[in-house]
Amino acid sequence: MYLQIFNNPSHGLAHLCYSSRVSCRVRLSRVLAMPPSSVLLHMDESNDLPKPKKGFCLSEDSRNSLNSLPADSLLRQANTVGIIGGVSTDSTLKFVKKLVDWSSNDGKSSLPFVLCSDPALNKELLLYEENSYPSLYHREESTPVDPKLIVENLRNKRRYLERCGAKLILMPCHIAHIWYEEVCEGSLVPLLHMGECIAKELQEAKMKPLEAGNPLRVGVMATSATLSAGFYQEKLQSNGFEAVLPDKATMEHTVIPSIEAMKRKDMEGARNLLRIALQVLLVQAVNVVMLGSDEMRDLLPGDDPLLKKCVDPMDALARSAIKWAENRCS
Repeated sequence: MYLQIFNNPSHGLAHLCYSSRVSCRVRLSRVLAMPPSSVLLHMDESNDLPKPKKGFCLSEDSRNSLNSLPADSLLRQANTVGIIGGVSTDSTLKFVKKLVDWSSNDGKSSLPFVLCSDPALNKELLLYEENSYPSLYHREESTPVDPKLIVENLRNKRRYLERCGAKLILMPCHIAHIWYEEVCEGSLVPLLHMGECIAKELQEAKMKPLEAGNPLRVGVMATSATLSAGFYQEKLQSNGFEAVLPDKATMEHTVIPSIEAMKRKDMEGARNLLRIALQVLLVQAVNVVMLGSDEMRDLLPGDDPLLKKCVDPMDALARSAIKWAENRCS
């Protein structure tokens, strides 16, 4: 995995590499790929930069210098966004790319952000999600995950981002939103909720119900853990929509088998099963289907006709953050 830490353009960047087989050296250079006002941090559970081990190539001096920075020395812009990485590093980086691309007016500058990634937190969130499918992973005993530890870890990341200068916190992770209220407790800055973001965008779209006299219906396709938590349904209903979920038969015969196929690397089988699940929702007079799963979203090709009937909370989160940043600067 390659990680980059950015601060001031005058300070250059530290290019880090973590590999169990290949080691590399710290290299300082000008920021080319990302805005110089942004910082990417790969943290451990103690919220410190990791110590060198197994090829991790940040020098002791560089690590100490970054850890000793004053709390307000990283980013001081009024529109700085803090991002807590989720289950998948790949998904988090895709979100960051959208945030950068969509907020850039000239192809060079974009809103300042701080990204905090913790492999331990990623693993905890993934295990929690997997434990919602005990039969899916055919485990004799599931690995226990203490939600209290996840909440505390998320809070620690939020506090760290606040210290780094973030004026808005984002969690581009569906599972992490299960504990949104707990993570927000004591926060000094606002934390956007993906469910609220997507519900507001759907309101602004001013769609009309497919069945006259009924509320506008929105399908929700997600993992068992996300659906059981109910936060997407709650946000939709509080904004005047009727949330339509996959029924038990659809979950057992299409959604869960689709996830099983993905784990077996049978992507075509997984894709076909997901298409069936989406069509089952669409025939229930829903205007759109909200995809509350990164795996499901990435499973369908970009030109798939079904995607025209789907909306992505991650995209709504990015757009909402950009609107917030623009308002701060106006």
